[in-house]
Amino acid sequence: MSKVTIDAIDRKILGYLIKNARMPFLEIARECGISGAAIHQRVKKLDDAGVILGSRLEVDPKSLGFDMCAFIGVKISDASMNYETVKRLQEVPEVVECHFTTGKYNILIKIYCVDNTHLMNTLFNRILNIPSVADTETFISLSEVFSRQVEVERLREE
Repeated sequence: MSKVTIDAIDRKILGYLIKNARMPFLEIARECGISGAAIHQRVKKLDDAGVILGSRLEVDPKSLGFDMCAFIGVKISDASMNYETVKRLQEVPEVVECHFTTGKYNILIKIYCVDNTHLMNTLFNRILNIPSVADTETFISLSEVFSRQVEVERLREE
């Protein structure tokens, strides 16, 4: 995908929507000093250009009993099996993120589990049962210190 050029108003709009995807467009319009129709047009332009990937509700996994977060490096036995492995990992409900990476592992996944037993069962009975998975290394998150999106206000105009 090619890089999209956005101006200061687009950055401001994105900044508001990243902080609160439910913020009414008329409120954003007042903050930006432009009409509500202009906000709608700009958001549609950003959406059509692939800058906005959607909006979503975030749920705290811990509030639902998922007290364990882990990152797992996955080594694949045959690189030609990368996409098939990803398809299989998508079938594991505990896997919430999946990234192709450089280095020791082909893939890095993020998973949420209820406890150590759930983690062990997910790892041994689901992930390591995928035929192309040759090896894994698990990193248990002790605490998420912060999570954020790209700071659009800091992007410079091109």
